[in-house]
Amino acid sequence: MKIAEVRPLVLGAAWRNLTFVVVRTDEGIEGVGEVRMINHTSALLGYLDEAVPTHVIGADPFAFEALARRMIRDDYARAGQIAMSALAVIDMACWDIVGKALGVPVYQLLGGPIRDRIPTYANGWYTVERTPDDIRNAARAAVTKGYRAVKLDPFGTAWQELPNSELRRAIGLVEAAREGVGPDGEVFVEMHGRFTPAQAIAIARELEPYRPGWIEEPVPPDNISSLVKVARKVNVPVATGERIHVRHEFREIFERRAADIIQPDLTMMGGITETRKLAAWAESYDVLVAPHNVGGPVSTAAALHLAAAIPNFKILEHFNDFVDPFVSQAARGIPTVTDGSFPLPNGPGLGITIDEDVIAAHPRRPIHLNLFGDRWHLRGRERERV
Repeated sequence: MKIAEVRPLVLGAAWRNLTFVVVRTDEGIEGVGEVRMINHTSALLGYLDEAVPTHVIGADPFAFEALARRMIRDDYARAGQIAMSALAVIDMACWDIVGKALGVPVYQLLGGPIRDRIPTYANGWYTVERTPDDIRNAARAAVTKGYRAVKLDPFGTAWQELPNSELRRAIGLVEAAREGVGPDGEVFVEMHGRFTPAQAIAIARELEPYRPGWIEEPVPPDNISSLVKVARKVNVPVATGERIHVRHEFREIFERRAADIIQPDLTMMGGITETRKLAAWAESYDVLVAPHNVGGPVSTAAALHLAAAIPNFKILEHFNDFVDPFVSQAARGIPTVTDGSFPLPNGPGLGITIDEDVIAAHPRRPIHLNLFGDRWHLRGRERERV
């Protein structure tokens, strides 16, 4: 069996363009991968234009390691977000093909499921005004959709430091989210790399009464020493990793005990194959894995299969119950969230079937998501709030 064709398809939604990649073999089996490239979709498509004929066409879809070696080593340049995302979508599609060829779900190929439910948390639910009442009500609405955990960034456009008034406002929003999910729910606090270590430490101490499940990316991701300072001074778990795209860059985080939870995005760090290796490495340091997942249904499916099979999995991020329905309709087969978790996917491969008509009906959009811009948290719903 050889790869005969690779077709990228881009779906445009309110705040993200999703790139689906269909890989077809000479035996007619198709697999699919997907990635949300924040503000860099054209770069990914350009890389695929060069990499696919050079490294992918004619490849054996069962030979994951050989494919990765060609796409990364044989290109010689140091791999980053673009190259690792290109590898990821091809890798996901190959796992889908192999599962379909053998008639088994991908998680069986990863050693079989350790768990039959995949805990998940809601993101994208707080596209409301930054008031306690609106946040409390939105959190309650997430609970009615079947979630028991939510994540929010309550810090507006903050950078480096917060005035006391804004700090009080942000803490009030976390308190409201806690009230919305109740005492037995989870509230995770996203910081998007906004703060200095001193400010992040001060915020974490103010958050302690609301029992956050973690503070996420409290400082910019390019300075591990700053992250270490935070981790040693706070009494809540620290999570990070969504903006790390190659495995070796986690080494210092592990060795210096800079995080309790890592959040690799398998769509941007080489796919299922590479993320599975990272999870095994993290397990040696007693570090949990909570995959970053801001993509659509295909990336969610891939993350579910990985989550089913890794011992140190914690919880999976999920946006798609809080966005336009056509995003989920672009690929069918994702199970429904109930009682805070997904059941295992059914069917061979990733267990999903894409609908190219839905994707074609929602073409790529001219989107620039700026997490430091005014009212960014509305994520394309600004007109609904006017």
